[in-house]
Amino acid sequence: MAELEIHHEGSASDPTGKKVGVLAGVLAVLLAVVTIASHRTHTAAIMHKSTANDEWAYYQANSIKSHIQDLGESILTVSGAGSEAAEKMRARFADQKKKYDALKDDQQVKAQRSDESAEADERRALRYDFGEGLLEIGLVLSSLFFIARKPMFPVMGMISGAAGIAVAVTGLIV
Repeated sequence: MAELEIHHEGSASDPTGKKVGVLAGVLAVLLAVVTIASHRTHTAAIMHKSTANDEWAYYQANSIKSHIQDLGESILTVSGAGSEAAEKMRARFADQKKKYDALKDDQQVKAQRSDESAEADERRALRYDFGEGLLEIGLVLSSLFFIARKPMFPVMGMISGAAGIAVAVTGLIV
């Protein structure tokens, strides 16, 4: 059976490489956390928008029902119906119209709240997305150290990573 030989390039003699490797690992973990926060926030925004759409549809349904009540009253008035049955229908149309108008107003407030929640989630998600991008740049820049052996790359990676964390943290307070 053939033996597999693993060659080590003397990692013990490269303390800078170890530090940069740890930096890249920390940036990767932070990137994962911010990415998850971003995805969860985008999902929350979609859920709020879906709720808002449902509420706006309910608002529209009540608006249509209210309009139908107006139409019924108008038809009775135009037709000159003055019987007792017509008056009962007018009273019923008026009661229904009040009911639908009240429902419509409540639904409008709920729909607006859900729209505002969706917009707030999107603003927060944008911060997370931007932080995620900066952390990815930081991870790539830090990793370039292993190819170029230039100490400027991990420094630039740390700066980009710190900026990414700072931007992502602002997503918590927006």
